[in-house]
Amino acid sequence: MDYGTSIFLTDETIGPAHLARLVEERGFRSLFVPEHTHIPVTMSRPLSADEELPRHYYRCLDPFVALTAAAAATTTLRIGTGICLLIQRDPITTAKEIATLDLLSGGRFEFGIGAGWNKEEIENHGTDFSRRFGVMRERMEAMTEIWTNDVASYHGEHVSFHEITSWPKPVQRPRPPVLIGGNGEKVLDRVLAYADGWIPNREPRLGERIAELHRRAAEAGKPRMRVTYFGADRDAGCVERLTEAGVDEIQFYLPSADAGTVERSLDEIAKLIV
Repeated sequence: MDYGTSIFLTDETIGPAHLARLVEERGFRSLFVPEHTHIPVTMSRPLSADEELPRHYYRCLDPFVALTAAAAATTTLRIGTGICLLIQRDPITTAKEIATLDLLSGGRFEFGIGAGWNKEEIENHGTDFSRRFGVMRERMEAMTEIWTNDVASYHGEHVSFHEITSWPKPVQRPRPPVLIGGNGEKVLDRVLAYADGWIPNREPRLGERIAELHRRAAEAGKPRMRVTYFGADRDAGCVERLTEAGVDEIQFYLPSADAGTVERSLDEIAKLIV
C-alpha cells in the first residue's frame, strides 16, 4: 500500500514548497491538489439547502504553478492533480504545461482529470455542461497525440488541429499516468477507454467496482489499472476499509490551514500508517 496526501492549497494556507518538503520527509509517496479557476457567485447546484461551499474553493492556487514549487523543493515526491478540470482548459497549452512540469520534476507528475460538477464555472469557459464528458475525452486524446508524436494531428467534434509540433515531451513515456476521477456509473468505461487509473473519492461499493475494473482490464488485454483513493479520512477504520477494497494508494485529505496545523495533521497520519 502506498500513502499520499491531498489538499486545497490557497493564498491563506501553508505554501506548496514548505508542504511538499514536510510530506516527503515523512515518507509519503505523493502530493495531489485540485483546481477551480473561479467560483460563480450564483450557482444552480449548491451542496445542500443549509451548506455553503467551503472558503478554500474560492481561493485555491493554480495547480501547475503550485506543483512546480512543490517539485522544486523535493526529489522523490510524486506530484499530481486531483483533479484537473480539463474541460476548462485548452489542450495544446495544457499539454505543454504538463510536459514542462514533468520535465522539471524529473518525471514525477501524475495527471488526474475530471469533468467537474459546477455548471456555471464550466460554461464560463465555453464548454456546454451536457457535453463535458465528450470534451474531456477528446482533449485527453489530443494531448496524448501531442506528447507521443513529433508531428501531431487530431480531428474530433470538440478538438481539431493538423500537423503541429510541440516540445518538450514528457519524461514519462508515452505520457504521465492519466487518472480519471469520479464515481458515476460510466466512470470505469472512461478509465478503460483512455486512462491509466481511477481516482474515486467515495467508499460505497468500492471493492466491487475495483474488482470489476481489474477484470475488465484483463479481459481487454490492458495493464492493471492503478486505483488511488482521493481525500481519505484520517482514521484507522478508513484505512482498513480502503485496504480491504483493494486500493493501491490512499491519499489523506489535509486541512486547508496554516503550516502548524497541517504539520500536526501529517504527524497524526504518519502514526496511523506505521
